[in-house]
Amino acid sequence: MMTTSPDSAAATPADGDTQTRHDQHGRYPQALSVEDFQHNLATIHARMAAACDRVGRDPASVQLLPVSKTMDESRIRLAHAAGCRLLGENKVQEAHRKWENTADLADLRWSVIGHLQTNKAKLVAQFASEFQALDSLRLAEALDRRLQAEGRALDVFVQVNTSGEPSKYGLAPDDVAAFLQALPAYSALRVRGLMTLALFSSEAERVRQCFVLLRGLRDRLRQEAPAGIHLDELSMGMSGDFEIAIEEGATLVRVGQAIFGARALPDSHYWPGSA
Repeated sequence: MMTTSPDSAAATPADGDTQTRHDQHGRYPQALSVEDFQHNLATIHARMAAACDRVGRDPASVQLLPVSKTMDESRIRLAHAAGCRLLGENKVQEAHRKWENTADLADLRWSVIGHLQTNKAKLVAQFASEFQALDSLRLAEALDRRLQAEGRALDVFVQVNTSGEPSKYGLAPDDVAAFLQALPAYSALRVRGLMTLALFSSEAERVRQCFVLLRGLRDRLRQEAPAGIHLDELSMGMSGDFEIAIEEGATLVRVGQAIFGARALPDSHYWPGSA
């Protein structure tokens, strides 16, 4: 269970029995109106606030990132009308297309949260406000070069494989320290924190341990992080487990199906190793 630190969650839930909701995976009703989205967003925010309350955190310390992967432009416009101003996407080509098709929504920003091949770095550099899956120096170099050419900077999260599953992307926890030491060379990348995908499991304690690992790693590494490398943010938790993530210190949770509704494609199409 998590330990207390002055700048994060204040305490562990007394019983520690918050469960995952992975049994609802693929069963969420479709949000088909602005009112549907408003209802779903209010429900998620209420659950986030309750999780914060259990550990003595300020709900304002946790950001919600609605994830719109596989959802069409009409649904994105409904989400925007309901108040969403930052959306997460896994596949960069899909995200780039949506960015182009919603250019009239000037205040809508995009976070790319899925694995990125270096040959797609140019697309991210053109439009993304945030990239949450940085896991190699080769990719850091490609992004930095493209961003310099665009005259832009990009907020990034370093992805860590906390589950130990070989099918998942992300750095091994033991490799993160050295990786961070190399990142100041890429001045267009603004490092904000760490990101992880937990196990997709109904065993809540195994899921929780992924979040505990990331937070402990962040707390250790921030003491020795190079100048300009900020590790304030922890992006962890999705529709089925974000409440556990918040209890363990998440500052950003990525929620898709619980807001938009079930996706037609299985998670295995987007997340390696998903059941």
